[in-house]
Amino acid sequence: MSAYMIFTRDKTLDQGEMDVYSKAVPASIPGHELKALAFYGTHEDLEGARTEGTVILEFPSTSAAKEWYDSPLYREAREHRFKGATYRVTLVDGV
Repeated sequence: MSAYMIFTRDKTLDQGEMDVYSKAVPASIPGHELKALAFYGTHEDLEGARTEGTVILEFPSTSAAKEWYDSPLYREAREHRFKGATYRVTLVDGV
């Protein structure tokens, strides 16, 4: 069953750290099956707090999503995201 990882950026804190993150993430993808379904496109916040943007990634399974998220290269990259912005990251099973 497909799984979806949803990254919601609430607030940028340090654009320099986000630039490093953006450059580091592509190296974490080879060897992992994922598909970007949405990538900071035009959005409208219909409920809740205002957000800066959203990324939605599709994986073949929850375990595949966690394998990428916990991979050494992504763990290294996400440290820059932690410093660069506040995010919410949600992993949800498809139907």
